[in-house]
Amino acid sequence: MKKILNSLSEEEFVLIRETKKAQMADLDEDKLITLHTRIRRARNKHVKLYRQEGAVKVADKGARGAGKAANTRNADKVEVFEAALSRVSGQLATAARASARELKDERLARARSDSPSFSELGDSNGKVGSSGKERADATRKSSGRKKFEASTIAAGARRQAKKDKR
Repeated sequence: MKKILNSLSEEEFVLIRETKKAQMADLDEDKLITLHTRIRRARNKHVKLYRQEGAVKVADKGARGAGKAANTRNADKVEVFEAALSRVSGQLATAARASARELKDERLARARSDSPSFSELGDSNGKVGSSGKERADATRKSSGRKKFEASTIAAGARRQAKKDKR
């Protein structure tokens, strides 16, 4: 592992070093997403190189086994970046869970402050009373609603009369 880390370019080495626990500890979720994207792109680049160069070496060596043996450095680089991606993904998941928990707590606190308290209006069966206005369906008084209900009643009466004729 140390051998392959020493063979990385300066940019790649710095990128891998950014994925250490101590380096990622103070990053927020947005910065972790950015780092995750950078690591994933680097990993995908090396996977692509590994596959392309492996295909060329198979043609040169005449066998897949021999081609694979000649392509171990690229495979090792892919493993290094895969491990780094795994570390960043874990840290990102932890940060995402913490941020989701904070948002949930915020929403619950806001909902509790907007509604009457449970102890003032609640009763023992878990229902919360309302000190607001009486909730009644105001649409029942409109002329359109009255016509709709009359039409429904008439249709039901016609159906019943039709059944009664039999």
